[in-house]
Amino acid sequence: MADKLIIVESPAKANTIKKFLGGSTKVVASMGHIRDLPKSKLGVNTKTFEPEYINIRGKGDLIKALKKDAKGAKKVYLATDPDREGEAIAWHLAHILGIDDKSLCRVTFNEITKEAVKEAVKNPRTLDMDLTDSQQARRVLDRIVGYKVSPVLWKKVQKGLSAGRVQSVAVKLIADREEEIENFIPEEYWNIYATLSEDITKKGKKPQTFDAKFFGKDDKKQELRSKEEVDTVLGAIKNAKYIVKEIKKGEKKRTPAPPFTTSTMQQEASRKLNFALKKTMSVAQGLYEGVKIPEKGTVGLITYMRTDSTRVSEEARANAKEHIESSFGKEYYENRYYKSKGGSQDAHEAVRPTYVELTPEKVKDSLTNDQFKLYKLIYNRFIASQMAAAIFDTLAVKIDANSYMFKANGQTIKFKGFMTLYVESEDVENEEDGANAKIPELKENQEVKKEKLEPKQSFTEPPPRYTEASLVKALEEKGIGRPSTYSPTITTILARRYVEKMQKTLYPTELGRIVNKLLVENFPDVINVEFTAAMEEEFDSVAEGKKEWKKVIEEFYIPFEKVVEKVDKELEHVKLEHEISDVPCEKCGKMMVIKFGRYGRFLACPGFPDCHNAKPIIETIEEPCPKCNAVVQIRKTKKKRNFYICEKNPDEGCDYISWNKPGQEEKKAAKKGKSKSK
Repeated sequence: MADKLIIVESPAKANTIKKFLGGSTKVVASMGHIRDLPKSKLGVNTKTFEPEYINIRGKGDLIKALKKDAKGAKKVYLATDPDREGEAIAWHLAHILGIDDKSLCRVTFNEITKEAVKEAVKNPRTLDMDLTDSQQARRVLDRIVGYKVSPVLWKKVQKGLSAGRVQSVAVKLIADREEEIENFIPEEYWNIYATLSEDITKKGKKPQTFDAKFFGKDDKKQELRSKEEVDTVLGAIKNAKYIVKEIKKGEKKRTPAPPFTTSTMQQEASRKLNFALKKTMSVAQGLYEGVKIPEKGTVGLITYMRTDSTRVSEEARANAKEHIESSFGKEYYENRYYKSKGGSQDAHEAVRPTYVELTPEKVKDSLTNDQFKLYKLIYNRFIASQMAAAIFDTLAVKIDANSYMFKANGQTIKFKGFMTLYVESEDVENEEDGANAKIPELKENQEVKKEKLEPKQSFTEPPPRYTEASLVKALEEKGIGRPSTYSPTITTILARRYVEKMQKTLYPTELGRIVNKLLVENFPDVINVEFTAAMEEEFDSVAEGKKEWKKVIEEFYIPFEKVVEKVDKELEHVKLEHEISDVPCEKCGKMMVIKFGRYGRFLACPGFPDCHNAKPIIETIEEPCPKCNAVVQIRKTKKKRNFYICEKNPDEGCDYISWNKPGQEEKKAAKKGKSKSK
């Protein structure tokens, strides 16, 4: 008989915790949720709003085993994740195992370290029913929206479609952005760039050139909208002398970014590592649950990765200070606190390393390549967040040419500070034009020589399409969803084929546009940003004990039900047109259409049911087969990984197949050879 039984969600987490506790403690995994709403029906009483939970199919044996373990233990602790969903899972476990939810059965820890786990077990608490009810409110409301609106889509558009409170708003953002791009009218504008050089009087010294940009006339900014306006300026300064009118020297500080939240981690991993959101969260989960490190055993390398807080514990700050001062010097440390954004739950710390002494280089051999990349990103971001600002010497020069003004800006780094370790990707992307240009030593009233004038025509550009990273940023800024919802939301809209991803950008499919238009026009009070954000605030109020969760659902449901009934009666059937391909059907001659199936896009004859012809869409590449010069096709494994295969493999005698694009093997081999020769 075990003295203590600790139940967590995953086997990996269980294995890590086992290492920290004595032999009289047994640690087992619930494998996530064990109870949920039934898939076959709404599962919510629409009069009382009581959810009808059932044991999840396929978990019968696991539940029996958990009951047996609980019966044989003197004390059972529920150690599921420290968030609302984890609290709800613990509540369901308590219900199934017959544990009094008012007993001291709940333990939580923000990091899976020996100290944190032992401290949590010493200080159990009761289940937090406010957090549980907040999660119930979210689950029930999302179930009502999904199960009431989706059948309307099946009836009026086609079977298999779905709607959701958060997912449909995410699709709306992407569709609205696409509409902005399509309706965008470019506007012409011009810049004039002057290449100037210092007027050298000393012999033997080569004059240094620098660039300046046209600003305006008489210290007033002037926008150049046409070639005629540009020609007027060029005519006025044709024979002008270029005189240095003003020199301003200054100092600029750049402070480090805060340690990661879930959102900023996902964004930065997307930009710097090219990780999809789902991959980032999967890799982070592994780092949190535990990695086997020599001489340390299995330890969680990062704190809990679902958080909207930038708060850091005093102990972690002290460890960071010691590491920075010993590794870089005392001048590189700065005492920093970060405030979490308004609306943040602030339930956990920021995402940070659990042990500062376990640098990425020290644990590299224990990690997969992806784990190392993400851990290094998290580690360096955290350490940099506690470092001194970078300091730049700045130089701003105004140059007069017949009362027309040109400006040149430059900066040189004086003290790298946190930039010794980490630079946020947005800092690089948003660098001002010419901010790092080198400008020679100049004096006021000095004449500089014009080397070249270059007018440049440009056109305003539409807003960019969302990427996964920028969509997460938009969802967070608008208060839509929470840290745990970003990744599954984007995964869902891609899987439903409402949105497609091409070269990292997201754009709506024709199906996505039609569904979005139908939902926005018929459910304007539900499928909108303000409502979705307002509901998050309602859930927060439940979590804080300020509102009763069923009251929140009732206030939403009564008007919503009437809208659903009205739309179901009045909405006419929407015909979904399939995209016509340029491939004729071999059996009946009609041009085949592109449809979507379980494994992606395929070609089908529009003459169905008279003609049943269908075939896959084969993608090809320009590079020929390196063995027989035939066409190379792109295929996908069940896990959606690309591989390359000759069209003559295997029926026509060629056996070429590779994970790498033709030519990549040779490039890799050549690169490897070069590095060895060095």
